[in-house]
Amino acid sequence: MEGRKHPISHGVLTVFYLMPFSFLIQSGLVILCSFQWTVVAKDLPQCKETDYYFEYTECDSTGSRWRVAIPQRLGTCTGLPDPVSGTDCTFSCGAGEFLEMSAQQCTQCAAGTYSLGSGMRFDEWDDIPPGFTSLATYMDSGPAGEDTLTCSNSSWAPQGNYLESNRDECTVSLIYAVHLKKQGSVSFVYQYVDNNIFFEFFIQNDQCQEMDQTSDQKWIKLTNNGEWGTHTVDLKSGTNILYWRTTGILLGTKVVKPVLLKNVQIEGVAYTSECFPCKPGTFSKTPGSSSCDLCPRNTFSGKGASSCTHCDKDKQYAPEGSAECKEKPACSKKDYFQIHTPCDSEGKTQITYRREPCPPCNPGFYNNDTATCTPCPPGTYSNGVKACQKCPAGTEPALGYEYKWWNVLPANMKTSCFNVGNTKCDGMNGWEVAGDHIRSGAGSSDNDYLILNLRVPGFQLPTSVSRTTGSEFGRITFIFETICSADCELYFMMDVNRKSTNVVESWEGSKEKQSYTHIMTKNASVSYTWAFQRTNQAQDIRQYVNDIVKIYSITVTNAQDGVASSCHACALVSQQSGSSCVPCPAGHYIDKDTNQCMECPPDTYLSGHQIYGKESCVPCGPGSRSNKDHSLCFSDCSFSHVDQNRTLTYDFSPLGPVGSIMNGPSFTSKGTKYFHFFNISLCGHEGKRAAVCTDNVTDLSNKDLQGDSSEFVNYVETFVCQSTIIPSDGRGFRTALSSQSISLADTFLGATVESSLSDITVSSDLFPETSKKVPDVNFFYRSPQATSSCDKGRNAVITLRCNPEKPARGELGVSSKCPAGTCDGCTFNFLWESASACPRCTEADYHEIEGACKGAVQDTLYVWNEPKLCTEGVSLPGKKTSPCEAIDFWLKVGAGIGAFVAVLLVSLTCYFWKKNKKLEYKYSRLVMTANKECELPAADSCAIMEGEDNEDEVVYPNKPSLLGKLKSIATKGNGESCESVQLKSSKPERWVWG
Repeated sequence: MEGRKHPISHGVLTVFYLMPFSFLIQSGLVILCSFQWTVVAKDLPQCKETDYYFEYTECDSTGSRWRVAIPQRLGTCTGLPDPVSGTDCTFSCGAGEFLEMSAQQCTQCAAGTYSLGSGMRFDEWDDIPPGFTSLATYMDSGPAGEDTLTCSNSSWAPQGNYLESNRDECTVSLIYAVHLKKQGSVSFVYQYVDNNIFFEFFIQNDQCQEMDQTSDQKWIKLTNNGEWGTHTVDLKSGTNILYWRTTGILLGTKVVKPVLLKNVQIEGVAYTSECFPCKPGTFSKTPGSSSCDLCPRNTFSGKGASSCTHCDKDKQYAPEGSAECKEKPACSKKDYFQIHTPCDSEGKTQITYRREPCPPCNPGFYNNDTATCTPCPPGTYSNGVKACQKCPAGTEPALGYEYKWWNVLPANMKTSCFNVGNTKCDGMNGWEVAGDHIRSGAGSSDNDYLILNLRVPGFQLPTSVSRTTGSEFGRITFIFETICSADCELYFMMDVNRKSTNVVESWEGSKEKQSYTHIMTKNASVSYTWAFQRTNQAQDIRQYVNDIVKIYSITVTNAQDGVASSCHACALVSQQSGSSCVPCPAGHYIDKDTNQCMECPPDTYLSGHQIYGKESCVPCGPGSRSNKDHSLCFSDCSFSHVDQNRTLTYDFSPLGPVGSIMNGPSFTSKGTKYFHFFNISLCGHEGKRAAVCTDNVTDLSNKDLQGDSSEFVNYVETFVCQSTIIPSDGRGFRTALSSQSISLADTFLGATVESSLSDITVSSDLFPETSKKVPDVNFFYRSPQATSSCDKGRNAVITLRCNPEKPARGELGVSSKCPAGTCDGCTFNFLWESASACPRCTEADYHEIEGACKGAVQDTLYVWNEPKLCTEGVSLPGKKTSPCEAIDFWLKVGAGIGAFVAVLLVSLTCYFWKKNKKLEYKYSRLVMTANKECELPAADSCAIMEGEDNEDEVVYPNKPSLLGKLKSIATKGNGESCESVQLKSSKPERWVWG
């Protein structure tokens, strides 16, 4: 490795006494210095060539320099060669050459060595090479202001073939200083798979000022598990101080995966004064080599080898690039694995040492009495057992892949084994077929990545849905289980258009048999990868070989080159038999009776992957409507609710633009400060999801989000998204860091005043109860993508609360009980208080107040009901003025009318009292004349004593009561008796019948 022996290869004069010596030469004082040296060292032996080496002085202003001899050990010999003029300062040697300082000429490297000429390479990491420094700091303070973590033991650790970063929350910098004579570059190979670690590379000059770099140059992109990436940055001439810096952010109990670094190469140094021997396990067989080759499998080499030596093939073995041969151990059970051989001509497959009947072909394939399965021809289908058949009229093949029998690996799948630290498992099968499932192989060690890959060239929508505006192009579903005793992990990854591979989901530890589905929302070529690792701890022994993952079936729909296991309906040009299929217009379904296209009813949306039958038109949720293509349901920021025979109408348009909330700060167990940042798009425009979150390491406010989203490490556009923010003052970063961006709300479910919708419930104790009479309005969202902790995906609920004291844009908040926005990690709740969350004003929201009548004029005023719980809508009417009369006039009129009524009532009372007396007298006379037993002659008329002349005073010896009189009338004619009453009068006595 270059730069390991002397600082000479750096092109930098580092011996402290050279600069004064050069100054003495230029000052003409070298004779004096030589004389003094001779006096002191007169008894020392004469220097030999092995006692010193040559080095150049710094270039002066004229571009010249001197070659001087530097003793290996000071004061051990005398008679060093005199300084001589050196080569031109721009002089350098080519790759495979070194500058022979005695003759000052470029010379080819010998076999077994190599040289980069004007560059240097670091590819041995048994220890940290000279010139490199690992510096650990902890640049954040805990909640109380004290440092909560000691970083004295944190460092980049050499692991032989690579360096490994720390796994804690310390900030650790790997530093290397180099002086370039011309413009050059630095490149390195790395593995960076965990976004819980921030990995940056930056450059400073000799004044400790950071040089200008773009964000892509400074912040390193994530790599796929088990894969290495390369990063290259241009360097300017002069001093360059290189920094590789990592910072761990432990937001949970999960152990982070470290950054791995190897093969650091720097171009632009002035020269190299020696060639460097090939490291063990490599060789260079010809002179003038610029690199060394790996020794083939079952061979080995020592340091500086020009060829490799074969191992004893009967007793030893060696992987590629070995420095020694290893003894073959005795075989054990762990070295055997169940293998299924391909079907032979008899239709048999060998499972270890037994022969069993072959399983049927996978759906979409047929056997045709041969030992192999063949895809069905276009337009036909098969279940894998029966022969291929044509699809009936009005149907078309449902193309895709459906792998559920694993006798051989499908043609579009491949398997491999990879290890970041060695090449022992290269060439091994990472996965093995096992009849009804495919499972992980044995590998060479427990931390191997066992990789299974499926390539899909693209997706082709069926004719029936080719014109729909749905966002689903296809979906992949697989059924799997993991059986583990250690910290195994299964990764499911996706590479779109051969750009970068991203982890879609991962599962740790043992998992019961379950199904997972991922929906493709972009029509592109894609590579799906399953990677299984038994443990991430490096070890040479195989301790967990029985920890396995099994995949039982893999299904991909709408695959471009797929086969069909069934047929599904499509629309017809006519109802005649044999008619060809036609695509339905957007928002139309296929009628089951006629196979014709019919438009979905209003406020329904069309199911993305099945449009057969009216039931494929799914009703929109409450408070939502469908777009014109019936592809989705959305809220137009309007809402109405009937409450106590009153219709409340809301307009949430002022809340429509994206709102943000950053809650915290929170602290990890080690004291690192971080925030949860949420972007919320309440309505969008006809379903457009306007909230954007990115995984980046620059200031969010300065990031241009108008470009191609594929350029970002992670880009989320949705209704509600979340990012984890590390503040710029938290770990010494100059800008805030955003990471772990996720979508919380892909689909709008509906808006309602109820607390539940589609199995999502808002707990009544999350937020303080409101004293307002206006009900809260809840917006429900869902992100159906399942995660390891949320089997049914994530949910989000935004509660809109009327608060006239808040501005139009309002104030977003989370529950104090769940400061991270969620209590269970799956359902997120937000409270948005705003005046815009109040209903629109109506006539019922104000009342009138009548003023006093002054000068025959009266004012009527209108005021809002208190408290005012409405916004906009109808305006408050202005003051109304009307004529009126004085109140004393009406009092007089009222008093006069009252006096008249009182006199009238008194007069009527007297009149009726007198009238009643007269009637009582007449009644008494009539009763006395009604006695039939008396012998007096009958009266000529019942109306005796009529007239006022007969109004004599009647004397009752025994005055009967009114009740007695009534009884006498009631008994008249019912008996024989009669009663006579004698009346006293001044006139002659008479008898009166009563």
